[in-house]
Amino acid sequence: MRVSTALLRRGFAAEKRGTVTSPLSFLSSPFHNLTHKNRHFSPKPRIDFSCIHEVDDAVFLFREMVRMRPQPSVVQFTKLLSIIVKMKQYRVALNVFDEMRQSGIPVNEYTMTIAINCYCLLNRVDFGFAILGSFFKCSYEVDVTTFTTLIKGLFLDDKVVEAEKLFKKLLTLKLCEPNEVTILTVINGLCKAGHTLTAYDLLGLFEKTSCKPDVYSYNTVIDSLCKDRMVDDALQLLAKMIDKGISPDIVTYNSVVQGLCNFGRWKDVKDLITEMVDHKIYLDVFTFNILVDTFCKEGLVKEAEDIVEIMMQINVAPNTVTCNALIDGYCLVGQIDKARKLLDSMPGRGLKPCIISYTSLINGYCKKGKVEKAWRLFLGVPHRGLEYTVVTYNTMLHGLFGAGRCADGLKLFQDMQAHQVIPDLVTYNTILHGLCVNKRIVEAISFLHIMEQKGFKPNIITYGIFIHGLCNDGKLEIARNLFNSLSSKGLQPDVQIYTTIISSLCREGLVEEAKSLLIEMDKSGCAPNSMTYDVIIKALLNRNELSEAKTFLDEMCRRGLT
Repeated sequence: MRVSTALLRRGFAAEKRGTVTSPLSFLSSPFHNLTHKNRHFSPKPRIDFSCIHEVDDAVFLFREMVRMRPQPSVVQFTKLLSIIVKMKQYRVALNVFDEMRQSGIPVNEYTMTIAINCYCLLNRVDFGFAILGSFFKCSYEVDVTTFTTLIKGLFLDDKVVEAEKLFKKLLTLKLCEPNEVTILTVINGLCKAGHTLTAYDLLGLFEKTSCKPDVYSYNTVIDSLCKDRMVDDALQLLAKMIDKGISPDIVTYNSVVQGLCNFGRWKDVKDLITEMVDHKIYLDVFTFNILVDTFCKEGLVKEAEDIVEIMMQINVAPNTVTCNALIDGYCLVGQIDKARKLLDSMPGRGLKPCIISYTSLINGYCKKGKVEKAWRLFLGVPHRGLEYTVVTYNTMLHGLFGAGRCADGLKLFQDMQAHQVIPDLVTYNTILHGLCVNKRIVEAISFLHIMEQKGFKPNIITYGIFIHGLCNDGKLEIARNLFNSLSSKGLQPDVQIYTTIISSLCREGLVEEAKSLLIEMDKSGCAPNSMTYDVIIKALLNRNELSEAKTFLDEMCRRGLT
């Protein structure tokens, strides 16, 4: 097969020059250092691959196969490579492949495609193209599997444009006929890269080829549309899918149900569920969990409980995710005792609470001001065979600082690092907020320097915390200087920051400056909210400037703010 494109010849040229004789040089694999226990693999014409339980077994068997006479076929070596890849030992598989070539063991197009796949999974698609050169050198035909593997590799390496170009070359130069896996690879890659509309358009293009997109490709685009908040487009695509004779499955409907729930479109949800039942697609635990979770997030725990009741009536067993949603919902509406009772009852239902279960309840206790109960629950987590996550630590830190227990919070931060749980930006912002709220501004500034030394760049939330803390501590001038420096840091103040400064100006009697800042705020594209107007109106009323207060009140009403 002749391929006249620079992209596909690049690997061959490199191979010919000798620059990629062994593209494994970038790896520091422990392949030659792997140890094994004393085992015996009897060399038989038919090799028993069932003896492989770990990577050492595979390496030992490879050594035995190399010594066998007659030597096993390339098919058997390729099968061994496939087993190593299934173990996700990609570097070991590549070292086996490299040693096969150096030892003169024959390889074929399937063996080389496995090697290309390993490079792609290691984000070294460039080495994958280098191996492609061997295809042409050996006069092997590059089939759809190899091309699909390279396209996948480009997507994994964030080379979206190159992946799209390669795919289009397959079509225009008719290098091979794409199959369903190729189509799904391209669609999935585009959607994950945020190119949902391109993937949507490609579905239409694929419909004109001999290989039509299947339900999995449609599901991928529909799910991506829903996640991008384009639910109506997802509904239209669902209708098109049915018109083309492609039957949606439970995954299709679950994506759309989730999208509709995110917008609170309950009538559409009801209609869609009716459609599912009409098509004999019955709700599974994932569908019910979407509904339970949405109701709980809206604070509608009674409705969530009704859904769980329906689940049990039709023999769909609630799982840990269902319970976690309910625990979160109970905590949201302040029914903390119900949340605790549910958590304690989970083992009796055959369900093991996970770290999310405990984190939700810890959060609930903290919000109710029951920090000591939250702390006891937090300390008990390791005894239940669970590991703390950064979210668990952040939740407990927020509770401690919120209760004014700054020393305990800082000690917990040290404990977090000792347990090798890496803090994130939320961690640092939580601690900074706690220090500022408790008027420990100097400590907060020192902590900010630590945060920056750790490689964390302060964001607008970080600066908002400081501005709020400085204003509350009566340091308006420093807060204003920090506020004025935001643009030089490439940051745009949000409505909370503007409102904080405006409020402080009003408290200091600088109402004219506050009014000017509100106008500037509006011009910058940051619309004032009801709280911003409330601050200005109250300040004007306190000065008996009734007419001007009414002007701002009218403007507030015009904007639909109450």
